[in-house]
Amino acid sequence: MKYGIFGGTFNPPHNGHLALTQSLQKKLGLDRIFVVPNFLSPLKSQTDSPSPEHRSEMTKLAFSTYGDKFEVDLREIERGEVSYTIDTIESFLKEYPNDQAFLLMGEDQFEKLDEWKNPADILALIDVIVASRPNHHFPETLAEMPKVVQSLAIEHGFNSVELKTDKTIQFVTIPEVEISASELRKKLRTRQPVEKYLPLSVESYIRDQGLYRNLAEKIKDYKAFTAFCAKFLDSKKAIDIKALDMSEMSAPFEYTIITSGTSTRQTTSMAQGLVQAIKQEFGVFPQGIEGTGEGRWVAIDYGSLSVHIFYDFVRHEYSLEDIWKKAKPINWVEAEALNG
Repeated sequence: MKYGIFGGTFNPPHNGHLALTQSLQKKLGLDRIFVVPNFLSPLKSQTDSPSPEHRSEMTKLAFSTYGDKFEVDLREIERGEVSYTIDTIESFLKEYPNDQAFLLMGEDQFEKLDEWKNPADILALIDVIVASRPNHHFPETLAEMPKVVQSLAIEHGFNSVELKTDKTIQFVTIPEVEISASELRKKLRTRQPVEKYLPLSVESYIRDQGLYRNLAEKIKDYKAFTAFCAKFLDSKKAIDIKALDMSEMSAPFEYTIITSGTSTRQTTSMAQGLVQAIKQEFGVFPQGIEGTGEGRWVAIDYGSLSVHIFYDFVRHEYSLEDIWKKAKPINWVEAEALNG
């Protein structure tokens, strides 16, 4: 058998996942693609998301009409711990020792390969197929590759890399389906139309199970919530905290906080501390969080509140205060006192 392994969070599984796997199955002539929802990704912060069981059920529904060439495999869910690709590959190779295996991923994930657990071991065990993704481009030179690939490469051609491990990396262009998972989740939470992004069966499951509910069900007063967040950041010595009311502007959120730290380490620490403080006080995780890896600009999405924590030098580069200068300042000290 010639098979592919395609893992992910599938939060939720959408038409982009379907287009990618179907295109690769046809282009590579794969007998089967194992679709593997993870239990908990080591590269993503915990967010207010459906349970692993809900995500696995949605994934089954999404691929249910595409025949026996696609099989949803729950080994990472059943393992019940942080999901590492190296462990999953080893288990597949042990289960199918005489078959030809490929690890399938999008260009966006390939760019993060250095952050994976034991990436050199992965490249020693399995051939890798990298599919094109919207707003990303294939590396044109070896210097644009992840460092682990640079260290193992023998030859870099137009659409492939030969490795010292006797494995290869192939770059495959597929038809682009423009879908942002984070934007899709926002549409679901605000009850916007999503039929062109999701299989009908998945959309129906989300509606029937009440998934992706707006955080407003738990956060009743977002102005007081904004003041709570600002007060917490102040306690952690955040610099120049700006709390803004965006409700009269054409922005995807009603409130925002802009602040900064003196180092990327402090920025990441403040963001992680804020997430935990809100979980303890309000019982919710953010809908999304980006930038904790580098700490230059951490953006935390709480639905009607967007929090931006910068490394101070980077903050001046983007000047969000100038972009949103028509927003109304919030005296968060007084707001916290009135609501606290």
